[in-house]
Amino acid sequence: MLILVLQGLVLIGLLLFRYFRKRNVSDLFLALILVIVCYEQICYTVGFMGWYHAFPNTKINYWLIPMALALAPMIYFYVKTSTTSDFKFRKIYWLHFIPAMALVLYRLSIYTYDSLQPGFNDTQNGYLKIHLDEPIIQPILMFVEFAALLLYLAFTFQMFLNYRKKIKLFFSNTFKYELNWILTFLVIFSLLFIYEAVQDVIGTLITELHYTQRWWLNLLLAIATIYIGVKGYFTDTEKLKNLNFNVVAMPSQSTVAKDKPAVSNEELNKLKNFMETEKPYLDPELNLNDLATLINMNRAQLSQLINSGFQKNFNDFVNEYRIEAVKDLLSKGKQKKLSLLGIAYECGFNSKATFNRVFKKLTNTSPTDYLNSIS
Repeated sequence: MLILVLQGLVLIGLLLFRYFRKRNVSDLFLALILVIVCYEQICYTVGFMGWYHAFPNTKINYWLIPMALALAPMIYFYVKTSTTSDFKFRKIYWLHFIPAMALVLYRLSIYTYDSLQPGFNDTQNGYLKIHLDEPIIQPILMFVEFAALLLYLAFTFQMFLNYRKKIKLFFSNTFKYELNWILTFLVIFSLLFIYEAVQDVIGTLITELHYTQRWWLNLLLAIATIYIGVKGYFTDTEKLKNLNFNVVAMPSQSTVAKDKPAVSNEELNKLKNFMETEKPYLDPELNLNDLATLINMNRAQLSQLINSGFQKNFNDFVNEYRIEAVKDLLSKGKQKKLSLLGIAYECGFNSKATFNRVFKKLTNTSPTDYLNSIS
């Protein structure tokens, strides 16, 4: 545990150093997440080191504060900073941390009260720690922390999934913007949350668990700390920096039907002819801004034109042309000179994963199966 915690502290230092050098806010929040998790592990680390028995009057129990109330919003804001271009931490966001700050103030208050009582210097825990905190506040806190983690994880997953939908309205190749690391990050914390919830139910309602039995959760948390720290440090979360990709979502079929005609046939034909003659989809970095500039429209107009006129998001609209280009090259025997992936790159794709996924989505077959079917 001590080795893992020390490694976690090294990663915290690296993240903070990069934050102060580059001012990438996601580095700061990830570092703070690791600080909280490492702090939680210290509770068990000092226990196994024999601190509680060797130094019974050090008052350490007052400062081993469960920090899930701070961890929950930290996870939320880490994902928010990674999926929001030029994120700014506003004053109102401090409201998310009021419960955690209140818990710290509460611990300070009971410590202050207990320290004024006679005999406090000869014991580990004072009157309020024994009669208020441990029998009443800590059980209540367990349920409050469970509710906070559940809500924040749910909101964070929803925010991330909405982000994944939104990038398809702006980027033609979304692979490097999908931030799969964030999904892994959320899954890890969700699994640990479930593990802890099951452990607490067993320990509260079925049988009391010894601290050595609860140790496994802390070991998993420590291992997760190292993985999250390393992976988070080497993952670029600045892809959206200085990029405003907020666009109007694609309207539903019923909305389009009510509002018709939202776009003119002239505009539809203009865009269709431009795509077929100029072939801007061959540029793997093509995004909504680029295409709007090329066709002399503003971004909102083009988004509306594609969404309402073609009933597609920008990503599907562009990739449909790319798939048709791939199929055209395959029909001409291009596969004799290039691999399937090489052909995909020629037609504007920039990753194998995206190419395979899009091809399967639009043709209901894999690229390899399609090639075999026309050979």
